[in-house]
Amino acid sequence: MLHMRVISKRTLQDFWSNHPDAINPLAAWHTEAIKASWQSPQDIKSQYKTAGFLRENRVVFNIGGNKYRLIVKINYPYNAVYVRFVGTHSQYDKINAQEI
Repeated sequence: MLHMRVISKRTLQDFWSNHPDAINPLAAWHTEAIKASWQSPQDIKSQYKTAGFLRENRVVFNIGGNKYRLIVKINYPYNAVYVRFVGTHSQYDKINAQEI
């Protein structure tokens, strides 16, 4: 069984360098994601009940007790998770989550 590849952890690290309280929840998400073998949105939903699903395989995760938002785009056949956005709720409100 293949596990997910997260591209790029660097984006998460850059964010948590400015938001130290995000280190533990983002690192925990990353650890869970690279151990996962998600094949469909249902696989994610069973692990993350509050995950939101957008078009083109984008998924929104609530991070740190819903203090932060993480948007990824998933290529299920290639087991790849592309980090598209990580930010605060106010930053999230300023982007188009459907297109990022």
